[in-house]
Amino acid sequence: MAVTTRGVARRTTVITCALTLTTLAACSGDDSASDGGSAGGGEAITVWIQEDLPDRVEATKAIVADFTAATDIPVELIPVAEDQFNQLITTSAAAGDLPDVIGGVSLAQVRTLATNELLDPEAASAVVDELGADTFSESALTLTSDEDAQLAVPSESWTQLLIYRKDLFDQAGLEAPTTYEAITAAAEELDGPDLAGFVGANSAGDAFTEQTFEHAALGNGCQMVNDSEEITFDSSQCVEALDFYGNLIENYSVPGGQDVDTTRASYFAGQASMIIWSTFILDELAGLRDDAKPNCAQCTDDPGWLAKNSGVVTSISGPSSDEPAVFGEITSWLVTADSATDPASQFITYMMTDGYMPWIAIAPEGKVPVRAGTAENPTEFADAWADLEVGVDTKAPLSDFYGQDVTEALTTGAAELDRWAIPQGQGALLGALQGELPVATAVNKVSNGADPQEVAESTAEAIRTIQESLP
Repeated sequence: MAVTTRGVARRTTVITCALTLTTLAACSGDDSASDGGSAGGGEAITVWIQEDLPDRVEATKAIVADFTAATDIPVELIPVAEDQFNQLITTSAAAGDLPDVIGGVSLAQVRTLATNELLDPEAASAVVDELGADTFSESALTLTSDEDAQLAVPSESWTQLLIYRKDLFDQAGLEAPTTYEAITAAAEELDGPDLAGFVGANSAGDAFTEQTFEHAALGNGCQMVNDSEEITFDSSQCVEALDFYGNLIENYSVPGGQDVDTTRASYFAGQASMIIWSTFILDELAGLRDDAKPNCAQCTDDPGWLAKNSGVVTSISGPSSDEPAVFGEITSWLVTADSATDPASQFITYMMTDGYMPWIAIAPEGKVPVRAGTAENPTEFADAWADLEVGVDTKAPLSDFYGQDVTEALTTGAAELDRWAIPQGQGALLGALQGELPVATAVNKVSNGADPQEVAESTAEAIRTIQESLP
C-alpha cells in the first residue's frame, strides 16, 4: 500500500474502482440519498473519506444526511480506498477537480498534500480556532502543523501496541514486555516448535513493516532526522534498534515474509506469544468480527478468551533511551486548496461537534478522540468514547474484555504520540518516503541476517537521496 499508517493495520477490504474520477464517483452509490441529499439552498460540496468498508460508509452516510438536514448544504460523499488515494488525488489535482473536503487523512498524507500546495491551512486554522485549540490534544495539533500553519484539523488517533499472552508470561514468571531486554528474554523463553516467541512484520515495500519498526525504534531514541535536518538513521540508536528487531524476527518468529494479515493470523491461532499491531485489532481479538475471529483451541468455546488472556503495552523502551515512546497515527479532516471554503469548513466543524461521536463510534477501537471535549465540558468526548461499543457482527464495550488499565493506556497514548521527521520540521520527508519505503526494506534485510550497521548506513543514504529530491 501507499501512504497508510492507519489503514495498513486495520481491515483491508477495498472497494475496487478504476482510477478515474468518473468511476470513483460511481463507488459512492446513489448520488442523492447516499450523499446527504441533492436538494437545498446551500452550495454543494464533495467529500472524500478514506473509509471504504461498507458498514463504515453506511454509517457515514447517515451522519452526512444529518449535516445536510441541519445546514441545507448538499454533500457528495465518495469513499476512497487508501491504497488508491495517492493516484486519485494526483489525477484529481491534474484535472482541476479536487474534492472540497478529505477525511481520514494520515500524517504523511497531510505533509504530501501540503508540499504540493493542495490544502488550505487558513481554513483548517479557522476551524481549530472556532472549536478552541485548547480542546485538542497538544500533540495532535503539533503533528498536524508546520511551524505556525495548522495544515489540517486532527480528528482521531490510533496507537501501535505490543500485545502479549499474559497467561503464558504469568506461568513462566516473565515481566511485562516493555523493554528491549524483557521482550527478547520473553521471546527466547517462550519460543518453541508450536509457539513463536514473537511475530512482527518484515515484508519489504510494506508500510505496515515500517510502522512496526518505527514503534520499536522510537523507544530506543532512534530518529530518522535531527533538528539540523541531518539524516540520522545510521546512528548507534537505529543500528541497535535494527539489531533488536532483526534478532526477534530471524530467531523467534514465524518463518517467511510476515505482514498485517499473517501476523494477526498467527496470534489468533495461539501460535505466537507476542505481536505488534494497532488498536484496530482489539475488537477482532475479542471475537466481535466474524471475518477475523481468533481460532485458538480455547477460542472455540469462548471467542473472547484470547482478549481476556492478553496484555497490552503501548510504549517500548530500549537501552539507549530514558523515555519510552508511543507510536501511532492521527487522522484529520482538511479543506483542499480549491474548495468551496465556507461550506467545507462548516462540514468539518459539524464532524468535530454534533457528528463527532457518531463518526468515532464507527470504529472506537481505532478512533480515539484527539478532541477530548468542549470549552463547556472538557471531557465530553473522551468520556463518551469510553462507553462506546466496539465490534461489527457482535457489539460490546471494550471493558467487557480489557481492564481499565488498557482503556486508560489508549487514551493516554493518544496524547503522547511521537513520529519520525515531523517534530524536526521534516514532515515533507515523511510523506516522500511512502513511495519507496526504504525502512521496510531495511527491516526485511536484517530479519534475513544482514548486518544492522551496513543496512543502517545504506538506508540512511537512500533517505538522504529522497531528502535531496524534495522541493
